[in-house]
Amino acid sequence: MARLEERLGVRLFNRNTRTITLTQEGRLFLESCRTIISEIKSVEQEFVRAKAAPNGKLRVSLPSIGTFMMPAIGRFMHRYPEIELDLDLSDDPREVVAGGYDAAIQTEVPADSRLMSRRLATYRLVIVGSPSYFARAGTPKAPTDLAMHSCLHHKSTATGKVRRWPLDGPATEHEIILPTTATASAIGALISLVELGRGVACVPLFSVRRQLEQGSLVSVLDDYLDASEAIRVTWPSGRFMSPKLRVFIDFLAETLPSLADTSESERLSEAVVQLEAVA
Repeated sequence: MARLEERLGVRLFNRNTRTITLTQEGRLFLESCRTIISEIKSVEQEFVRAKAAPNGKLRVSLPSIGTFMMPAIGRFMHRYPEIELDLDLSDDPREVVAGGYDAAIQTEVPADSRLMSRRLATYRLVIVGSPSYFARAGTPKAPTDLAMHSCLHHKSTATGKVRRWPLDGPATEHEIILPTTATASAIGALISLVELGRGVACVPLFSVRRQLEQGSLVSVLDDYLDASEAIRVTWPSGRFMSPKLRVFIDFLAETLPSLADTSESERLSEAVVQLEAVA
């Protein structure tokens, strides 16, 4: 103990003829050693588990639009029955580390340096409105026509900023300032307002494909939208990746189709419709 105290340059014990007690520095050093030993044991246990089939509870945070992923997640559950999924769907910002999540599905690049990120898929955006709205307000033929329309905007839950409509197609020389009739942090809320004929919105194609096929919504200005966005999975960095998390990320990266591909998007839409019919 004396050699350890000399090496550390602090006194770890209070000594007298009857008792030996820890100093404040000694208690701090003891707790630090316990933490280090616990981490070592945890890593050893993960290596042992890695040799067996992935199992245990996996907590995942998803935005509400993450429901389109359910067919892929259902296939994952079939392949890995020993993994218990705990899915939290919400449009409120989720703190991955503090919230105790193993992973989070997001559409924005994480700014938190404590997180790792991997791109899973891409999806297209479309501008949509209801037939009744266009019958009343007219159908925009060019982006500049949107200045005369009721525009419903999606607000980022992470930053609170309204997301820009990527009107960068032909004949668009500069960014157009769009009217703001309403904003919402949930894509589902925007789609509901559009279906009620309250205006037009720029939303992911997969979120309205069924309405477009049924004719309850109509897309406009497709030639002026030439952009896609990414779906990402994030997870805490600096940790040994558990087998259950590794297979989850790899499975989604392999099975989630690129929603920018029309044929793949159509197949995904059919799977969502079938899932909702069963539900």
